Amino acid sequence: MDTFIREFDMALRAIAGATRSGRANPADRLAPDDGQLEQAERRHVAGLMRINHVGEVCAQALYQAQKLTARNDEVRTQMDTAAREEEDHLAWCAERLRELDSRPSLLNPLWYAGAFAIGFLAGRAGDKVSLGFVAETEHQVEQHLSGHLDQLPAADGRSRAILEQMRDDEIRHGDAARAAGGVPLPAPVRALMRGASRVMTTAAYRI
Repeated sequence: MDTFIREFDMALRAIAGATRSGRANPADRLAPDDGQLEQAERRHVAGLMRINHVGEVCAQALYQAQKLTARNDEVRTQMDTAAREEEDHLAWCAERLRELDSRPSLLNPLWYAGAFAIGFLAGRAGDKVSLGFVAETEHQVEQHLSGHLDQLPAADGRSRAILEQMRDDEIRHGDAARAAGGVPLPAPVRALMRGASRVMTTAAYRI
């Protein structure tokens, strides 16, 4: 029952945006950037950060489902540790959206439910497949973050600091999943994941 309550609380906080960061926001070391971005740049950056916020909502759902279905205690612990770091990302993205006078995606409950279902299926396939799914997910997220970093205005150091730390963490999570025995996913599965990601990013940029 304690586990159920804890996981339910995490789900509610992820969907509602009431997340807590265990680490300092990487942007805290930088001065506020009020007035340094043009209005069009602020809207674009807000769209990018909304996409990243959705990605972290999905990460919470994926890791939660995969923790619940993990066979091995070490795998479960690894998923829990990564989920806590992803919650930092979620909080940082939410804070940056507020700074940009914007909001998270209105479809967050839908994104969470879909990601939880996918994570549950991956977990039920076994720990090696589940870890392989984590590794592939983090690889695709790494590429996606690199693309966003290329699109940021030069004056937006605060978003850049956040995304660079997120990318470093995602690379580490992927490496850890492969080292723990994650198996490569079939090419059609990887392609399906990329397709689903494109749908999510297109919708989350605006909605």
